[in-house]
Amino acid sequence: MTITLQMLGTGNAFAKKYYNNNALVHADDYTLMIDCGITAPIALHELGKEIPEIDSILISHIHGDHVGGLEEIGFRGYFVHQRKPVLYIASPLIRPLWDNTLSGGMSQEGIERIEDVFDVKPLVAEHPVQLSPGLKIELIQTPHIEGKNSYSVLINDTTFYSADMKFQPQLLEHLVYERGVRTILHDCQLYPPGIVHTTLDELLSLPQDVRATIKLMHYNDTKDDFIGKTAEMEFIEQHKRYTFPQ
Repeated sequence: MTITLQMLGTGNAFAKKYYNNNALVHADDYTLMIDCGITAPIALHELGKEIPEIDSILISHIHGDHVGGLEEIGFRGYFVHQRKPVLYIASPLIRPLWDNTLSGGMSQEGIERIEDVFDVKPLVAEHPVQLSPGLKIELIQTPHIEGKNSYSVLINDTTFYSADMKFQPQLLEHLVYERGVRTILHDCQLYPPGIVHTTLDELLSLPQDVRATIKLMHYNDTKDDFIGKTAEMEFIEQHKRYTFPQ
């Protein structure tokens, strides 16, 4: 099974040149959006993509560059399209997303809980879910911020999307050597120290055959200064379409 991936944005949380690191995954006639940050609505507008064309949204964790656009998406569904957007989200994130992020702006008459505006589909890590005949996802819990749940996603058993995570070399090697992953879309902080993200230097320390599977995303605005300095790894570009596995 192949998927087509189109990044709504490829920048880190502080990027101004690039939009938030969010993606559209197309599998036949099904479209999944991975994360919905602050810039996601304007990116969708620029691509001519309407909200009803998106079949579901998957949330990796609840930082603003990954969920900041959900208020607009939810309100558009509620008031404009009279349709609840489908929201796939790990069970431990559901209450914090509403209580700590969305409720302050969205609560009003008729909207008292997240289920009033979204069709919430709870997920359990390491339990694959078939979203459509051509699209299967599996959440993998990965470390990002101490004490806060965060998840990466395995797509169709062959493509790994890190979202935001600290360097996990054993996991990456396991995915390539034992699970047959052919493409890794990995967040990349270009300057050390990483602290809560994987750095370019850390990714460069991986075996060559693992590096050859990696596409770099979630990078700094100075990305162009690093062209030619990333070994086998390529920068993935926003709005361009990629087909995986190739």
